[in-house]
Order: sequence, then C-alpha cells, then structure tokens
Amino acid sequence: MDRRTFIKKAGAGAIAAGAVISGAPAVHAQKKYRWKMVTTWPKNFPGLGTGANHLAKIIGEMSGGRLTVKVYGAKELVPAFESFDAVSRGTAEMGHAAAYYWKGKSEAAQFFAAVPFGLNAQEMAGWIHHGGGQQLWDEVYGAFNLKPFAAGNTGVQMGGWFNKEINSIADYKGLKMRMPGLGGEVIKRAGATPVSLPGGEIFPSLQSGAIDATEWVGPYNDMAFGLYKAAKYYYWPGWHEPGTVLECFVNKKAYEALPEDLQSIVTEANKAAYNDMLSEFMTKNNSALVDLVTKHNVKLKRFNDATLKKMGELSRDVVAEVAEKDALTKKVYNSFNNYRRQSVSWGSIGEEGYSLARTLTFS
Repeated sequence: MDRRTFIKKAGAGAIAAGAVISGAPAVHAQKKYRWKMVTTWPKNFPGLGTGANHLAKIIGEMSGGRLTVKVYGAKELVPAFESFDAVSRGTAEMGHAAAYYWKGKSEAAQFFAAVPFGLNAQEMAGWIHHGGGQQLWDEVYGAFNLKPFAAGNTGVQMGGWFNKEINSIADYKGLKMRMPGLGGEVIKRAGATPVSLPGGEIFPSLQSGAIDATEWVGPYNDMAFGLYKAAKYYYWPGWHEPGTVLECFVNKKAYEALPEDLQSIVTEANKAAYNDMLSEFMTKNNSALVDLVTKHNVKLKRFNDATLKKMGELSRDVVAEVAEKDALTKKVYNSFNNYRRQSVSWGSIGEEGYSLARTLTFS
C-alpha cells in the first residue's frame, strides 16, 4: 500500500468514526410521528380554533418536526361532539374541546372546565398543575384511553345574551338558553331549559328563535360570531364560567408510544398554549367590548346582587348533588372544593386586595 492510499483510507475511517461518536442523523435517523387533532370549534375560529392551531404549531417546532399535528375543525373529520370518542378509539390522536361537553361520559369531567362560582383562570392552573387536579383528571379520562391536558383558558366569561332584561331569578323561567355543563343545571333549577350546542350552531339558533338566549365566551369571541345581531342585552359577570379551561386530550396509547422527550414536549407545549390563549383573551376582550357598546349599540347590563346571590345558592346545591353521583366525582369535588376554599382566603388578600387598591387610583 503506498502512502497516498494509506492516508485516504485512514481519513475515511476517521470520518466514519466521528459520525458514530457524534450520533449524526445519517447514522441514527429518528422516527417521525404524524398526528391528527379533531376539535369542537369551527375551523380557524378566533381564540379557540386558532388556539388549537397554535398548540399544533408549537408541538411541531419544539420537536424539530419529529411530531407534527394536522388540525381538523368541527365536522371536517368528525362532528364536534364526537371528537372525544374519535380520539378514544384512535381515529385521531388528539382532540381540542372543553371538558364539560363530556358530562355524559363522566360527571367528574365538568370540574376540569368550569364550575359556577368556582376557580378563576389562575386558580384552575394552580389546582391542575400543583394542587392534585392533573392526577385526578388522568384518573377520570384514563378509563376512556385518554390523557388530558389544560391547553388554554378564556378567563372569566360574560353572563350571556338576552332579548329581555333579567331583573330577577324569575326572569329565567321559560327561557330556552344555550348553556352547557354545570351552569346549565343551575339555570334549569331557575326554570330555564338549558341547551348544549356546538359553537357553529349558536348564532343561527338564536337568530331563528330556536333558543331565546345564549352564553358563549366573552366579547372577543362573541363579536366574532355576530351574536350582537341576534340579541341586544349583554349581561355580566359570567358567574357560571369564571375561568374556563380548554382541553387537549390525547389517545393514551399513542401518547405512551412516544419517546419520553416527545411526551415532555406535548406536556410543556400544552402549558405554553394555556398561557398564550389566556393572554390573547385578556388583550382582545376589552377592545371588543368597547366596539360592541359603541359601534353596535349593545346594552351592557350587570346582574343585580339578588340574582347573583340566588344563582350562587342554586349553584352550591347543584354542584354538591352532582358530587354524590359516584365515588370518583366526589373525590374530584372534594379536591376542587378544598382548593377553592384556600383560593378564596388568599385571593381576598392577594388579587382582590390589589384590584380594590388599584381601583382607588385608576377608576
């Protein structure tokens, strides 16, 4: 072997050895995962639909393209309220919704979306991530082959759209109102008929008279749906949904099949999406409310204290009764209620105390 041939072979060997040592992609190609996400929201709907899009985007970016998610709006792949079952059986790997839609699957699910006079957005995040809520949620959804995550929050919502004034609890009697979850059970006690409709069906139902009143989210989303064209009174506060969590649920087998680093990416991407959505609603609700009142002549009204107090009494009874439906729901209720108790104690000094102090100067 001459000197030139020896150098060429030695150099090639060194390059190959270096590739093995550095773990070059050409030697160790990583598996790529292609997932589908089904949602209960209209395609690209502001805040909620775009929140699902954002979650899919950051999962793809954080994973370097190893896990990509294609988003389907309601009815594109499955109807809105069939998304839970579709992900459970593996038709899609992910879903994006609100957990109170699934009370027919488990009464306990509602506690992970919104509870009347319950936890606000910060408190919900605290309970889920650091107060034992996630472990309970895993237990509830695990029975359906699902792994749940908090993927967003709208913040406190509005009380609803009406075509008559609500001066007392008696004014709910006979109303056919779109209101899902535990809030719907409360207005039922007040004499209303609660109706659960997916977002895309609310405006035509209100406009046609199929329902008399509705709640949806808040100024940002409600204006996007054009609800001001079908009702003139807009009530606050949203006692029924003080900090509504939007969820991402993942097929459990698909999740467990991911490498640990991709599981961590899915987990942390959901936390990031939670904060991003809450920030978006906080920013856009105020300007949307101004437009509703000044440009569209919406009559902004506050529920009076007597109505709110009665709603609070009914809510306490409804939630306590739901908690008695089964052992797991009672377990979730006890955890939620204990966290609410501590939140009220600290919140009156912390957030509420500061808010009152700020109002003294900037009112």
